[in-house]
Amino acid sequence: MNDNEFRIRVKLNMVSFFIATAGTLCFPQVLNLKENALGFTNSIFSVFVWLLCLYAVNWSLRTIDLHDRRGWTIAAVFSFLFTVAMLFGVRLEAEGNVDFKDIRLWISLPVLTCLFTILIRKFWNFLDGMEIRKKAIAEHVRIPASPAKTARYANILTFFFMILCWIPVFLAVYPGFFVYDAQDEWVQVAARSFNTHHPLVHVLLLGGIVCAVHKYTDSYNLGIACYMIVQMVIVSGSFTYLLSFMRRKQVAKGIRLFSLLYYAFFPVIVMFTLCSAKDTIFTAALLLLLLSLLDMGSDAGTFFASGKKQFFFAACAVAMMLFRRNGVYAFAVMIPILLYCHRTHIKRLCLLCAAIFLTYFLINGGLAAALHAAHGENQEILTVPIQQLARTYKFNRDTFTQEDIDMLHEVLPEEALVLYNPKLSDPVKVQFRNEAFVADRSKYMGLWLRIGLKKPLSYLNAWLVNSYGFWYPDTVIDVYSGNTVFTFTYEDSSYFGYEVEAPGFRDSKIPWLDEAYRKLALEISQEKIPIWSMLYSPGGIFWGIAFVYAYVLYRRKYHLMIPYLMVLLVWLTVLLGPTYLPRYVLIFWFGMPLFAAMLAEEI
Repeated sequence: MNDNEFRIRVKLNMVSFFIATAGTLCFPQVLNLKENALGFTNSIFSVFVWLLCLYAVNWSLRTIDLHDRRGWTIAAVFSFLFTVAMLFGVRLEAEGNVDFKDIRLWISLPVLTCLFTILIRKFWNFLDGMEIRKKAIAEHVRIPASPAKTARYANILTFFFMILCWIPVFLAVYPGFFVYDAQDEWVQVAARSFNTHHPLVHVLLLGGIVCAVHKYTDSYNLGIACYMIVQMVIVSGSFTYLLSFMRRKQVAKGIRLFSLLYYAFFPVIVMFTLCSAKDTIFTAALLLLLLSLLDMGSDAGTFFASGKKQFFFAACAVAMMLFRRNGVYAFAVMIPILLYCHRTHIKRLCLLCAAIFLTYFLINGGLAAALHAAHGENQEILTVPIQQLARTYKFNRDTFTQEDIDMLHEVLPEEALVLYNPKLSDPVKVQFRNEAFVADRSKYMGLWLRIGLKKPLSYLNAWLVNSYGFWYPDTVIDVYSGNTVFTFTYEDSSYFGYEVEAPGFRDSKIPWLDEAYRKLALEISQEKIPIWSMLYSPGGIFWGIAFVYAYVLYRRKYHLMIPYLMVLLVWLTVLLGPTYLPRYVLIFWFGMPLFAAMLAEEI
């Protein structure tokens, strides 16, 4: 070792020591220690953390290309956003707000960003090495394509295997999870009185099947069960198509087998496959749309020359938008991005997108007109402003003048405002007076803006605490805590709506399995298992997907970025929603095998 190498080694050791020490000191700022603040600081565990950080940072700095500006920049941006999420999230989970005057927050932010940036760059180096080895093997091993007949048999077996694996759970929770507005949708069909609060396509599908089967069998449970069977077929079909897509792309058999078993047995997949919420079919359509976007990105020429591929893309986009309104917003923002990325096919793509929106508006508008569906509710799109005004009114009432209070009570009565729940907008939102708001929108939006300018941090906290479960990995989802529904009262967990709303009722054929799913849905059980708990965490999976997206960007795999952008846009829409629940980001779980294949660069 010459003198120059020795000096570099000494500098790297000093930098490693400083970053590891500072990172260990700041580490408690991203731990939800609650009252036991000494659990980390006054513990030998902190010494092990410091030694691990010191070794990891030193090893990383010695082996990473320090002159790769692009890689360091992408890793730094990702690490900064992740650190912000952790620092804000731990405070929101523990205290219900972020104290922006806390100096520890601002000291920890650059320190932990630096630490995470180094570790992420090292992990990307590791993935790069795996890719090089994989390419070397691929040069000597050619995987033959499966014959069409063999592929067809594989698809049939895959389709029925998943359904057979779901049937025991279906019998255990019979007739299925008839929950999340299911009763309201059924009532619309039964009473022939419709409104546009819920997607009319789903209202007719769900309510129509339940009412039709009841008419001929006099059993609502059987009607609910028939709807669940229809949904099982739809979901199994979408998963089968994904696995077939992965086989055509010659994804490794191990990844495909893992994906099949994951879809067949993972509880989140099974619960929502057997759940009446519109989110399930919406997410199945979104998953197929992601595959179509991958097709478009990998070979645009072939895609735009194929009528079948274009029709499939359009059908998936229309179905996604028909089953959830936020799909419309996400896809609308996606269109300029698609037009830019496929400029050589801009005319064809413009016609295709125009046809998609025309079809959507014809179907949705036609159903609304034919059913004489009532319109006029504004609560859903005003969820965040309603929560912001309610929070400021509760904690900073002196911000409002008497004139402001009188104006606020015109749209939000006092009895609604006192029910403010930081994590759930429903108690306040349900009493919002639409007629008054519609009569003079500018007046009330002016009130919202005027109060916001006085208390911007109150507004920011209102939005953060109402949505942080979507981006903070350690969130315990308890938004309905204390709420009594048909057969139980939510306590420490609101992970999933384990319920059969009227007119149905639970008639379990396998009680012990039913009890296992009840615990998953309503008790903090999976959260107690390290690492495994992250597979159930919307925030945890979000950052896993974000990590893959950053790596794809780093590797310049731009054709893979479009599907991720679609997922990101859907995620952004739910940040403006009424609360944080897994069902709103179900694509995280439905798309996990696809994201894993992308990370492994198998697609």
